Amino acid sequence: MKNKHLIINIGRQVGSGGRIIADLLAKEFECTLYDKGILNLAAKESGFCEKFFEQNDEQKGFMRALFHTHVPILGESNFYRNNISQESLFQFQSDAIRKAAEQGSCVFVGRCADYVLRDCENTVNVFITADMDERVQRVCDRKNITKGEARKLIEYKESERASYYNYYTGKKWGHSTCYDLCVNSSLLGIDATVELIAHYIRKRFNLSETAE
Repeated sequence: MKNKHLIINIGRQVGSGGRIIADLLAKEFECTLYDKGILNLAAKESGFCEKFFEQNDEQKGFMRALFHTHVPILGESNFYRNNISQESLFQFQSDAIRKAAEQGSCVFVGRCADYVLRDCENTVNVFITADMDERVQRVCDRKNITKGEARKLIEYKESERASYYNYYTGKKWGHSTCYDLCVNSSLLGIDATVELIAHYIRKRFNLSETAE
């Protein structure tokens, strides 16, 4: 879709298929998809090792792993000179998100992109949920673990994700008031959910039914 600069931000429950949906929407609207790739951009902007961002991805406690990591934290930058803090690390990632959004149409997965890009035009914020049984099964298949282990992993990851989002945005992760559209992907399935969201985006921004 080359005639309009479009930003789609996808929040998602663990195992909801949100990452798959984001990828399909990116293809549908000819957008660049940013998921963990944004960590690479943040690392380049900050001088930090990308592995450090990965270890603390979507976790509020950025600093807790700082002195327990076994990978280089900084590139050419000096640790003390940078006066590192949780907020500065979040700022590096936010700057990378804003820079990516300026370059063209994008789909961002998580990482508070809806909040970071709240002042951008032609932006839509979507949250993907799914029934717990389906989410558990999807995580089991992806991680090759038991249902009990999958449920515990979901609970842990979502607690971290919610804490991170709530802390940096002042909003409530997953709450309908924080998004333009909340969709349960279990009701229609992945493909039909993508169709639903795409239809909403086209109607809202007065876009043609087929991408150019």
